[in-house]
Amino acid sequence: QDATDEEELPTFTEQLASQLGGVRGVIESGIPVLVFVIAKLLLPLTPALIVAVGSAVAIAVWRLARRQSVRHAVNGLVGIGIGAFLAWKTGSAKAFYLPGILISFGYGLALLVSVLVRRPLVGWAWSVLVAKGSTEWRGNPRLVRTFSWLTVLWAVTYLVKVAIQAVVFQHTSDTDPGTALGILRLALGYPPYLLLIAVTVWAVRRTAPDAEAAHRA
Repeated sequence: QDATDEEELPTFTEQLASQLGGVRGVIESGIPVLVFVIAKLLLPLTPALIVAVGSAVAIAVWRLARRQSVRHAVNGLVGIGIGAFLAWKTGSAKAFYLPGILISFGYGLALLVSVLVRRPLVGWAWSVLVAKGSTEWRGNPRLVRTFSWLTVLWAVTYLVKVAIQAVVFQHTSDTDPGTALGILRLALGYPPYLLLIAVTVWAVRRTAPDAEAAHRA
């Protein structure tokens, strides 16, 4: 039986939990940024950076001690660490948010390129995360089209996020605490990501049965 058949797909809740690391994962991912936003309003740059990085390390250690997945925590720690280093080297709080902007830009470009070469990355991600490695969708034109427009949707979302943050970044002075950038980072983080996952799961569930029937016909 094909791995994309609806009865073999995880439930919507399971898919969200897997990608977001559960409700706790969603909360934990935003803690270091929130800590930095608040700390920078109360402290000089270097102490604020130390507090933010310390919170990210504490989250990773806590999850490790409880034998929970540290994938999201480690990814967040790396990003926070690079941002903190740039902010410390430049003496500008806004540099703390630069890695996140550049990473999102890279994601957006990679997604668009994957569609241009007819290897939509959302399809490959679905194969790895949901379909147990199956790539049978590659031989199904309807699923290829679905994954292609979904990949474009993900790419556009990333690039719009980049554009918004880039404008604010450009208009933020080096002496500004970067509060607006921090708020944007939180608002444009998991909310759009969750919505994209919801649309992706809905679209593939809707397309897969019809596509499989047409393919067999």
